[in-house]
Amino acid sequence: MSGVLRNKVQRKFKMRGYSLKVEALSEVLSFLSHFPSDALDDALELLLDELHHLSLKSSILDREPVHKVVSLLLEADAAVEENPSSSSSSASALRVIDTFIVPKFRYDPVKKFFHEHTGRLPIHGDASAKATLYKDRFLLLFQRVSRDPRFSTLAFDASSSDYGSCEISPIQSLVGRVGRRWIMGVISQLEDGHFYLEDLTAAVEVNLSSAKITTGFFVENTIVLAEGEMQLDGVFQVRTCGFPPLEDREKSMAFFSGLDFFGGGILTKEETLRLAELEKNAVNDMFVILSDVWLDNEETLGNLETILNGYENVEVVPSLFVFMGNFCSQPFNLSFKSISSLRVQFGKLGQMIASHQRLKEHSRFLFIPGPDDVGPSTALPRCPLPKYLTEEFQKYVPNAIFSSNPCRIKFYTQDIVLFRHDMLYRMRRSCLIPPSTEETSDPFEHLVATIIHQSHLCPLPLTVQPIIWNYDHGLHLYPTPHTIVLGDKSEQKAFRYTGVTCFNPGSFSNDGTFVAYRPCNQEVELSAL
Repeated sequence: MSGVLRNKVQRKFKMRGYSLKVEALSEVLSFLSHFPSDALDDALELLLDELHHLSLKSSILDREPVHKVVSLLLEADAAVEENPSSSSSSASALRVIDTFIVPKFRYDPVKKFFHEHTGRLPIHGDASAKATLYKDRFLLLFQRVSRDPRFSTLAFDASSSDYGSCEISPIQSLVGRVGRRWIMGVISQLEDGHFYLEDLTAAVEVNLSSAKITTGFFVENTIVLAEGEMQLDGVFQVRTCGFPPLEDREKSMAFFSGLDFFGGGILTKEETLRLAELEKNAVNDMFVILSDVWLDNEETLGNLETILNGYENVEVVPSLFVFMGNFCSQPFNLSFKSISSLRVQFGKLGQMIASHQRLKEHSRFLFIPGPDDVGPSTALPRCPLPKYLTEEFQKYVPNAIFSSNPCRIKFYTQDIVLFRHDMLYRMRRSCLIPPSTEETSDPFEHLVATIIHQSHLCPLPLTVQPIIWNYDHGLHLYPTPHTIVLGDKSEQKAFRYTGVTCFNPGSFSNDGTFVAYRPCNQEVELSAL
């Protein structure tokens, strides 16, 4: 093997956060020798995908884990050669990314550049981690706004620019100044019944009672742009209030090229063009997405059997089935006594899938926990379902993926984010101002506008929804992904906003609803039994 290939292998593993010992590198090179030169990239990506699903003790890989994965892949390759109709092309194009391995970047407002955090991130952060969470969110949006001189006309009516300069004033500078000013800050309730806007310099009490607002839910923790003036009593009277304007994904990527915000690795221009061409031809790839799959409910299992039977008999089976929690009709808590029975139900689901031979061979199965599922806490992001629950299932479907909530999918060049949480109910309850009906009265559209403008999946107060401070970056939506799946118990919906496809598959156990999604053209098919 040439030195070029050796360097390429080491670079690819480093992108995924791995370091290779000499024996492990030799094992990888030996594996690649089984493939022609035009298939080396796909083979290497597949190897990395499968390594990700192993429980590794260290990011420094020795021969044993690599040999284990290589043996399985070579066996699978031999089986494919015996049965040419079986293909793993779509599997190698699809990569599931756990939230807990997503790189963390921090913006430096002086150097105007993102720095990647190195080293381990503890689950239990110290007090400074909580302050850093808010600072990172604010700076992420501030750097986006600072590049857009027309932010006022994007967020508000064009007439609002008649007030003069739209330069954002630090809140600290408002003291003793008269006239209308633009400020940017986080909505906080520092005193009961009194709301403030905070930036990195100071906080000012605001009066939002007569403010004209844009589309979205304005809750504590959201970051807003506000136009108004200081009153004699020290309160900032807000005239116009809206979320920071968006920036095209391509523009964000161009400004910070070479940084892997999504966690799927950095692609060269040649690799991106090659994947884009393959993506155009992937017209048969389809994801079937279900939310609220109660395995302890006989009616739900019967409906699942109906869906699996239907897709077993189609000409091209779906590439991926996504099952989102909750997986039990009763919330998990300390008095929950049915963990062993839920384990048995997962085993039954595994048997059901295994009985559909085409689906088992050609489709992949992804499981994402819900807000009431078994886990160490209710804080986000949530870790995958515990192995005790899933090991019976994996006996029947060994290639199933159990990932975090939220989780991310890299499909060729596309970035897809999946999140299971009852966000709509919580956002409506936490709303400080009745949402504007000027553009839309649909609550789901308000929710989508909020999370996309905030570049965050859950901009709720931490008292309403706890978040692991050191892993808040796993909920960031920057640069804006191509597709966002918001699993929610509310009504099934789909909405395309500023080029981003967003949809809620609905509650499968309550309504029998689910979604068939074709990523190549971002087509959403709202389905129901």
